[in-house]
Amino acid sequence: MKLAVQLVLLPGRTVADQAKWASDHGVEGIELGMKPVADLMSAADRIADRVPVCSVCGNCDATGTPRFDFLHPKPAKRRAAIDASKALLAFCGQVGAAGQIVPPIFGPPLVPDLSPVHDPVALEDMLMAAALEELGPFAAGHGTCLFLEPLNRYEQHYLRRQVDGVRAIERSGVEGVRLLSDLFHMHIEETDTPAALRAAGRHVGHLHLADNTRLEPGTGDIDFTAAFTALADIGFEGFMAYECGISGEGDAQRGENLARSLEKMRASIADARQAART
Repeated sequence: MKLAVQLVLLPGRTVADQAKWASDHGVEGIELGMKPVADLMSAADRIADRVPVCSVCGNCDATGTPRFDFLHPKPAKRRAAIDASKALLAFCGQVGAAGQIVPPIFGPPLVPDLSPVHDPVALEDMLMAAALEELGPFAAGHGTCLFLEPLNRYEQHYLRRQVDGVRAIERSGVEGVRLLSDLFHMHIEETDTPAALRAAGRHVGHLHLADNTRLEPGTGDIDFTAAFTALADIGFEGFMAYECGISGEGDAQRGENLARSLEKMRASIADARQAART
């Protein structure tokens, strides 16, 4: 289990400053945000000599336009989302990142309700499988992965629990697609987060870390040691990236709070590994 932090959360006036802070504080990976490939490559060039790029969160095209239309009824919208993802997956492969994180849709379904023939989710399952059948092999061919992200009920209807993500992955039946498990969203949607992680098993490929406060881990009541123990039990050794707000006023105070949280998470990882061995 390797701790990573999204670039935007790191203290520093420049990308180079942020990368130095990450290196100095033992951060093992940096997750980049939703930017065109040219911008991502520029950032990667500034941080690669200190901390590796571990992932890209989001999907946009070369103009920076968000593309989350994998389940849109219009073929042109779906094609734009798939093509944008391919460009970012190719970037991930080029810089050795674990993969790209993609929620396939936000909000309610856009496809029609054709019950009793097909309800919206049944149609979306077929659209998702078709997209993954193209994107999974493309990702694998570039030595990287597409991470599907379930969100909570207030953000997405389609993938809300880990089992929903596993269903989509197994239906596609292709390599190069795994699950992004976000402990903040799981705290809302799962009745037992460790059990959900164990059930997802080999499909878990990447994590997002935030407390139930949506601030840095350690500011709320999520049991990170229990979650990390489940991850140790399934043999997970991937990246766990901070995706959250950082408490405090000003760069210095937020940096102190982020550093304190990282130490807490390292202690939780150590406790989890010990628990998994006994």
